[in-house]
Amino acid sequence: MAYDYDLIAIGGGSGGIALVNRAASYGARCLIIEQDDVMGGTCVNRGCVPKKAMWYSADMAHAIRNAPAYGFDVPQAKFDWSTFVGKRQNYIGNINKFYINSFEKNGVDTAFGHARLIDKSTIDVNGKQYSAERIALAPGGTPTVPDIPGKELGITSDGFFELQSQPEKVLVLGAGYIAVELAGMLQALGTDVTLGVRTQKFLRGFEDILYENLAAAMQADGVTISTEFTAAKIEKLNGKLTVHGEAGQELEGFDEVIFAIGRTPATSDIGLKAAGVEVNSRGYIPVNKFQETNVAGIFALGDVTGQAELTPVAIAAGRRMADRIYDGQTDRHLSYENIATVVFSHPPIGTIGLTEAQAREQYGDEVNTYNTSFNPMYMAFTDHKVKTAMKLVVVGKEERVVGCHMIGLAVDEMLQGFAVAISMGATKRDLDDTVAIHPTSAEELVTMR
Repeated sequence: MAYDYDLIAIGGGSGGIALVNRAASYGARCLIIEQDDVMGGTCVNRGCVPKKAMWYSADMAHAIRNAPAYGFDVPQAKFDWSTFVGKRQNYIGNINKFYINSFEKNGVDTAFGHARLIDKSTIDVNGKQYSAERIALAPGGTPTVPDIPGKELGITSDGFFELQSQPEKVLVLGAGYIAVELAGMLQALGTDVTLGVRTQKFLRGFEDILYENLAAAMQADGVTISTEFTAAKIEKLNGKLTVHGEAGQELEGFDEVIFAIGRTPATSDIGLKAAGVEVNSRGYIPVNKFQETNVAGIFALGDVTGQAELTPVAIAAGRRMADRIYDGQTDRHLSYENIATVVFSHPPIGTIGLTEAQAREQYGDEVNTYNTSFNPMYMAFTDHKVKTAMKLVVVGKEERVVGCHMIGLAVDEMLQGFAVAISMGATKRDLDDTVAIHPTSAEELVTMR
């Protein structure tokens, strides 16, 4: 059968872009389809990129706060939200253009519109059909909105990045990455923030030291943390938002309520049933280690598979898939073990591998841990102290490092190098035998006793 393309990717986010550009570099005829009017997906347009830009602004606000401790006479600084947003959007626009230029350079065709599978090799986009030998599903996900009265009065992370002016008072509902990141950024920039959490703690599934230290730091910065709060209703009273909790609580006086309670895979309207592609009970598409679905010739990657929903994971999976199929690297695939990740909270969190609880479940009494907590040198002069905490989880007589968990100044940058070592099977002795760089916080990871 003659196909229009060798490969079509549904979704112009990080995974789809990485896949088609790598495949095209090997000579494959590729088409990428995006339903938005720009390429880049959630990460570039309303996720990682604008989030990190705003994180830098918030970090600068903290630096201005600490500047007098270092001898600087700094006048009271006011953050101009609209100026920042304009610069941020210009930056994003340049990335959008870069993607289009990369497609043109690599010979990748593009189409914009909603894509829907007709069968296992044919896709309809706004009435026009395209066929391919292989199809990759990378449509990503959308923010989840709770089905409660008044839900239309709230916004999601998408809506947050559309705000043209800074809200004075905000309620962030959620307990994961996005919730704590948005709460920390807004508070640092001068917004009065409340974080509403369904249970007693946020960042569940992370090491306890990360939650404990972040909760303390956020509260010291002025964030109000309302635990065991599940929104049941939102209403607008006298121009402000009031949120009622399931247990009868009331949080009021907000300019914005931000839902950050998770994301839903975008699989409900892309024709999976017509092509015979299976989804699980949560709407995710199961795949094997080669990103293959249950239908031959149809693949899935990125957030839609429910495996480590992170931008670099989607990119890595896409590139490895192209290497295997179009460059003959027969067993090339992504290992979903030892994936390093950072939460851009204030202070940031860096983590890789197993928590102590996970390690003990897997290895039992073979597990040992090393811990440290300290004020980094930067904080020596400041009135506002933010601790750094680190934990190594090791296994066996050789003490192979299976987990590294950190929170504090600059851990977001230091984790990458340690992630390489841990992925290569580094032991505690390997770390101990590495000469420390002094004075740094990173040296603590190679001097723990």
